[in-house]
Amino acid sequence: MGAYILRRLLLVIPTLLGIMVINFALVQFVPGGPIEQIIAQQQGQGDVFGSFAGSGSELGLEDTGASVQGDYAGARGLPPEFIAQLEREFGFDKPPVERFLTMMGNYLRLDFGESYFRKADVIDLVIERLPVSISLGLWSTLIAYLISIPLGIRKAVRDGSRFDTWTSGLIIAAYAIPGFLFAILLLVLFAGGSYYRIFPLRGLTSDNFDQLTLWGQIVDYAWHITLPVIASTISSFATLTLLTKNSFLDEIKKHYVMTARAKGLSERRVLYGHVFRNAMLIVIAGFPAVFIGVFFGGSIIIETLFSLEGLGRLGYEAAVARDYPIIFGSLFVFGLIGLVVGILSDLMYVFVDPRIDFEKREG
Repeated sequence: MGAYILRRLLLVIPTLLGIMVINFALVQFVPGGPIEQIIAQQQGQGDVFGSFAGSGSELGLEDTGASVQGDYAGARGLPPEFIAQLEREFGFDKPPVERFLTMMGNYLRLDFGESYFRKADVIDLVIERLPVSISLGLWSTLIAYLISIPLGIRKAVRDGSRFDTWTSGLIIAAYAIPGFLFAILLLVLFAGGSYYRIFPLRGLTSDNFDQLTLWGQIVDYAWHITLPVIASTISSFATLTLLTKNSFLDEIKKHYVMTARAKGLSERRVLYGHVFRNAMLIVIAGFPAVFIGVFFGGSIIIETLFSLEGLGRLGYEAAVARDYPIIFGSLFVFGLIGLVVGILSDLMYVFVDPRIDFEKREG
């Protein structure tokens, strides 16, 4: 197993490099880069960074005195020295290959640079936003598993019954509801929209959170996180329930189950002593991947609707503003975590079922 893990770890390097190369190359062809955005702002064509801290003057762009290094659409009327100074500030006066190699060299030293428009280190911004994303990802995944596994087992045992039919209808309906639409429904019903004001409308904690007792902080945190977690759990809950049911049905029909029943074992012993480990292999082993999926991909809209400052919202705002240090720094970190999680998923398979040997399978 050690040799397999070593090979997988070594594959992380070229895979991550390929991810960065492809995305860096694509960004070179995307119009509306950071310089174009500042030009538009200076000419009064839009307040692109109105919600961000920092502006052209704070970036030290008043002093100019160089020749134009590039040709930007809409730059007419602005001093050429101003454009050249912008290029130097952002490093765009260098060839793309040199910029990419410099960036990757900095990343190897865990130096992710400073945001173009927020006047803060990328790593500090990521750490600041981590609690929200971890809260959404962890609680949504745990709740989905705690509900889906028992429900899926019960549906498998009572396959074809009225209980199975009704719950399947509810699960399919829940899966069909978009997460953002369900989040809006929760806000309207329970956050002071038109009916009840039971839960807060925004934020992860109250303004007086630091002044509360430990128990008060726990209650306040749970009060704020309830609606976002419910909204982000609904789709994964449906998928995991059906996956659990189908896995159990496949195992129940196998010969070893009939043999166990013929020996006189109770139905509970058969299900939880023999079927559970085999049926739960794909469900439990996929826990890291499910968590990462909710953690990185499924929280953008939820964070926006509930005004939560998480990594999903940070990445979206960086993409809109073409804040390349945040975009590429986040991509590097998330890509690395995703590749490592793939290895952890394989280890989970071995943990759940020690009979699996990836080295023999590769051989």
